[in-house]
Amino acid sequence: MWSSSRRNGFKCCRQNCNSTRLLLKLTQQSKSSLLRTFSTLALVADKCISMKQLKQVHAQMIVSAVINDHFAVSRLISSCALSPFGDLSHASRIFHSAHQPNSFMWNTLIRAQPHAPHALSLYLNMRRNGVFPGKHTFPFLLKACSRLRSLPACKQVHAHVLKFGLSRDLHVVNGLVRGYSVSGNVNDARFAFDEISDRSLSLWTTMICGYAQNFCSNEALALFDEMVGEGLEPNDVTLASVLSACARSGCLELGEKIHEFVRVKEGGVGVILGTALIYMYAKNGAIVTARNLFDEMPERNVVTWNAMICGLAAHGHVEDALCLFEKMKKDQVVVPNDVTFIGVLSACRHGGLIDVGRKIFSSIEMVYGIEPKIEHYGCLVDLLGRGGKLLEAVELVKGMPWKADVVILGALLAACKNSGNTEVAERVVEQILALEPHNHGVHVALSNMYAEAGQWQEVLKLRKMMKEVRLKKAPGWSLVAT
Repeated sequence: MWSSSRRNGFKCCRQNCNSTRLLLKLTQQSKSSLLRTFSTLALVADKCISMKQLKQVHAQMIVSAVINDHFAVSRLISSCALSPFGDLSHASRIFHSAHQPNSFMWNTLIRAQPHAPHALSLYLNMRRNGVFPGKHTFPFLLKACSRLRSLPACKQVHAHVLKFGLSRDLHVVNGLVRGYSVSGNVNDARFAFDEISDRSLSLWTTMICGYAQNFCSNEALALFDEMVGEGLEPNDVTLASVLSACARSGCLELGEKIHEFVRVKEGGVGVILGTALIYMYAKNGAIVTARNLFDEMPERNVVTWNAMICGLAAHGHVEDALCLFEKMKKDQVVVPNDVTFIGVLSACRHGGLIDVGRKIFSSIEMVYGIEPKIEHYGCLVDLLGRGGKLLEAVELVKGMPWKADVVILGALLAACKNSGNTEVAERVVEQILALEPHNHGVHVALSNMYAEAGQWQEVLKLRKMMKEVRLKKAPGWSLVAT
């Protein structure tokens, strides 16, 4: 029997050959014939599996005058902008060459923008060109507002939603609720939610998550009860989304309520919900409950193992985390991934296990073929720094395939403090300030190091400089979920 990868390879080849044959056939057709079948090239654009094929279709559209047909060009732009192999810059060039782009073309580009400000700018240009937005425009636009976490932007888009009479469209309102929630305005989110009488499960989920993310656990609980009371039965995806919000915001009570709901309704938890519950319990400090749930689960995937290992490591259960990692390797049911090693290295860092940490770090690539990421380097740098191995940590940072970021350099600065090495600290501070010129905290840290080393002349010199440029250490603050 053929392997799945081989079958997929043959399938891909067949699709490639079919698309190529269709393109050759179209090339041989007369111009008048192509003009009578605008939809043919649009169909081919949808079937393309590479940018090379899309560019061939684009060329055929140009030579056959199909490029003037809005439907065909819309499909071409959509394939260029949204396909996994697509090219957004090429899609933009096609868009700008189109005669009077329609709303579908504008929506496609807004949807495809990786940078939220660009999506908002496109919408402004769309309105300046006299193109009316529709119910498909605002969900994409509000998704950009959510990524920006911009309350003013969300309010302005909401005004346009009202202007064009779409304040009761479920998809639009879902975007409004999410946009307001991530911007910290749950009151306006709830107002938009209450405007809809016939709500979808997705909308209920978004509002409950909004409350949970904004530390409104009582409101989230009440709304969850209301949703269930109205006869809507949340599915695993819905519950997992709410549990994820509970994990981020510390809403343990709502998480426990969901766990009880699942236990009564289904008698047990599957992999998706079980993993979400373990993550939620671990993040909220209920590590014993998380471990009991993990041990009871008949089936686990790598994400489940990672949630438990990282949870144990984060709460200082070093030996338990490492033992679980060894069990994971011994069982050979799932293969560790990059997240697994972040959890294991974090455990070594908490336990000060330098030799174990070194061995695990070297195995990431040598044994498992995974290229270490900057997070793995950060864990090892911090571990070495805490263990007084400053020079080894410096060499490790120098050997990284990427330029050190502020997090790595911060760990290195902490290592300098532990070792009392002001010479290396000075170089590290210069590197941090090159990345973040307004990071005044590093000046204070360096000044304290000078004081601890008895280098009072350097203390006076640095403090004089700070006074001259009026640098101040930002006051500390904390947030405790209640």
